[in-house]
Amino acid sequence: MPLNKTDPIVVVGAGVFGLSIALELRQRAYKNITVLDRMLPPVADGSSNDTSRIIRPDYVDTFYARLATEAIGLWRESDLLKPFYHPTGFVLASEKARDEYLEHGKQVLSQQGNRFQSFQTTDELKSIRPELRDITFPFSGYISHNAGWVDAAGAVRAVAERLGELGVSFVTGPRGTMTSLKTNQDSQVVGVIVAHGPPIPASRVILATGAWTNHYLNLDGAITSSAQPVGFIKLTPEEAHTLGNMPVVDNMTSGCFVFPPTPDTHVLKIARHSHGFETSIAPDSQSERRISAPKRDSNNAAASWIPEDADAAFRKALKQLVPIAAEKPWARRRLCWYTETPRGDFIADHHPSLTGLFVVTGGAGHGFKFLPVLGRYTADCFEGKASEELQRRWKLHVDEDKAPPGPIVCNDGSRRGPARRKLTSVEQAKL
Repeated sequence: MPLNKTDPIVVVGAGVFGLSIALELRQRAYKNITVLDRMLPPVADGSSNDTSRIIRPDYVDTFYARLATEAIGLWRESDLLKPFYHPTGFVLASEKARDEYLEHGKQVLSQQGNRFQSFQTTDELKSIRPELRDITFPFSGYISHNAGWVDAAGAVRAVAERLGELGVSFVTGPRGTMTSLKTNQDSQVVGVIVAHGPPIPASRVILATGAWTNHYLNLDGAITSSAQPVGFIKLTPEEAHTLGNMPVVDNMTSGCFVFPPTPDTHVLKIARHSHGFETSIAPDSQSERRISAPKRDSNNAAASWIPEDADAAFRKALKQLVPIAAEKPWARRRLCWYTETPRGDFIADHHPSLTGLFVVTGGAGHGFKFLPVLGRYTADCFEGKASEELQRRWKLHVDEDKAPPGPIVCNDGSRRGPARRKLTSVEQAKL
């Protein structure tokens, strides 16, 4: 059914997918938009939070390389977002003398007009970027120049504030905590049932709930969620000064990557882009179905814990990349939840059987960098204006009876390190 621009739209989820489409729709003159989430953005346990995210055009898939290059231009130029972008460069290093993924990536970079500089040895890398003089491991690879990192929490907060200025409503706490969709007898979604108070009505519901999505819909054949480790270490001002201009460095072989220390706070972050960890939980108390997902009704970032094998991998990576931080205590650790799709494609599509529901999710660990353009393209899908390629790439494939025989593991070649592993019951109790 056609949507009048005064009809109520409810966006569930205040991460980059939800906030970006809400902002774009408001700029397209939709006047009645409400964003729901358990917490105010940046949501503490969401994947669109904390000190930093990599901003890079480095893809072997030309579709995302093109979108990322466009997004980086806006990170550099947008009055709203450029204060949070740090164009430090990005080092993609490999323990192999020749890494086919990196070689392919350089070809795609050249096609998009992005600059890079190859190095064959660690000594050559140090001569190009002296801030990395303490690296202790022999790497080859390249430095991507049109890249860097962004203050994730700051950027999300800025977008949320802009939405507030434009008249978009935010509802948080129990009233903003979705428990289920509200449907009528025709399976049409007509609103959202929340933890406190009456249902919130809507002519359209946009579900942008990321790793929590399978709590609300059975999309087992389309998405799953994995937990990736993240750690933070506090440096002294003097230590931070020596590393302040370093690029983001990613050991593609192990999947571990480090960011330069954040200005003022001197916090260095290490993370891993790998196959991750799984859980096995019921989406609700009445269900026999099991999913891998974060807990629905509590703060998943409250526990400063990661598995012991991830901790050991981080310590090894720090000795290789930033030895000055290798023995320092953790200021904080957490698991960051990815929303996985089989090919790493995002989802931005109307649900095929639930009229009135639009699903936008599937960041797959690489969605944040697209914040400046994500709203435009997902709103095109929402309005039916997207290109044929975009509709095909971001289509929602719903087939509840034909979930894949094994776990959905997105691997375009960038996922390295250990294989996906299910957390033990003892480990899950620590979450």
